Amino acid sequence: MPYFDQDMDRLTAGWIAAAGAFLFGRRTCELFAAYWSQVTDPGDPRATRLNALPKYVVSTTLARVPWNNSRLLQGDMAGEVAKLKRQPGGELQVHGSAELVRTLMKHDLVDEYRLLIHPVVLGSGKRLFEGGTTPAALQLIDTKTTSRGSSPISTSRQASRSTPRPPPSRRGASSRTP
Repeated sequence: MPYFDQDMDRLTAGWIAAAGAFLFGRRTCELFAAYWSQVTDPGDPRATRLNALPKYVVSTTLARVPWNNSRLLQGDMAGEVAKLKRQPGGELQVHGSAELVRTLMKHDLVDEYRLLIHPVVLGSGKRLFEGGTTPAALQLIDTKTTSRGSSPISTSRQASRSTPRPPPSRRGASSRTP
């Protein structure tokens, strides 16, 4: 990927290091599992955590998830995710999985967005915030510019909620990774 430089490497490694568990939609899980389950280098901080930490997969079509330490979530997805967020540990992170993130947004289960903005116009693609998304003010937590011009930004949804919630044991974070 032409925008993945040393800055992005350090940033994404830090994001992954903060994870206590991962939440995936079916398609993203299949893509990640196909690649990351094959990376066995103990010196790779992403592979080590992605392969070892708990992974929860939301799907209505899968019967099982073969990736190590994965569990299928079916039925009341919003209720199950809310329970996961109350568990102690690091962040509950979503990488990719735009459809899943939109569903989580509808249920007010996203606390932080981490978005990667690259200096390129594609002209088409999936929209994270599509028509019908409930408007929400976001508070900027952090932004940087990498050596190749990408801008990772972190925003918090907490500030826009009318009734602040006490901080959960495990924050739900939505991340977009290369």
